[in-house]
This record gives sequence, structure tokens and C-alpha cells, in this order.
Amino acid sequence: MTTATRTCAADTIVPPCRLALGLFEKALADIPAERFARKPEGVNTNHPAWIIGHLSVYTDNVLEMIGRGELADPAGAKKDLFDANTECRDDADGSIYPPKDELVASFVKRFNTALDALAGADDATLAQPNTFFAQEAIPTVGGLCNFLLAHHMMMHFGQVSAWRRMMGLGPVM
Repeated sequence: MTTATRTCAADTIVPPCRLALGLFEKALADIPAERFARKPEGVNTNHPAWIIGHLSVYTDNVLEMIGRGELADPAGAKKDLFDANTECRDDADGSIYPPKDELVASFVKRFNTALDALAGADDATLAQPNTFFAQEAIPTVGGLCNFLLAHHMMMHFGQVSAWRRMMGLGPVM
């Protein structure tokens, strides 16, 4: 006799997000630190430093939404550099953005913290109404968590992929 495994909403969100995080880490690994916060000449696009800093900001939102705000790291979010309303700036001398290793370590830690917390969230928590933003398009907390940790990340992964090609680094996969 086998025991049925209960599937909850978090089980459909967390594993693909962990896969996406691994792909992102691979895309960042071979980028030289001195080019991490540089824009390609003549192209106004986001660079990896801004992108992963920006994505890290939203992990605190996820933690707050699922009632795990105590795990947030507001000091690490650096919203003044990475909020959606900030401009990604070319950082030729490395004076604007934190170093690559610091940004990547923070990004991975913050995403894993959010994913671990989300993995423990029950369906009732994820089914709560979204009162944060994009409520009409994404009516539940679980839907917004899914967007922020999966879709939003992969949209920006596409930017890193294009940036890599513009910088002569080639594809990740």
C-alpha cells in the first residue's frame, strides 16, 4: 500500500525556481568581475550587477507576503541602487555597485531564504488575497510569489543572456 503525497501550491512554485536559480548562477559564474557592472558600448541595457541586486530586493517582499518578514534583510536589499525605479548605470570604476562576489553571494542567499520559507508555506497562506501590487492581474499571494521568484527572475535572466552576447561572452547553454 502506498501513501498518497499531498501536493500544495508551494510544491509547484519552489522546484522550478530552484532550477532557474541554478541557471542564473551558471550564467553569472564566468563573467569577469571588472565587467559585471558595465554596459555594452552604445546599448542602454541592464547589466548583471543591477539585475541580481534588483531581483534580491523582491525576496523581502515574498517573505513579508507569506508572513516570514523576520527573515528579511532590509539592509542587504540596497533599494536605493536596485529598486524598480532606479536607473542601471555603467560603473566603469567600480564605485557605484558592490563587487560581483558580494552581489552574487547575497543574491543566492536571499533567494534560497525566500524559497526555503515559501516551501514551508501552506495553501491557505498562498491563497490569501494579494494586497501588495498588481492585484487585478495576480489576485493571490501565491501567484505573486510565483511571479516574483520565477517569471520576474527569468525575464531578467533573458537580459543577462542578451548582455552576455553583447559583451562577447556567448550563451550559457
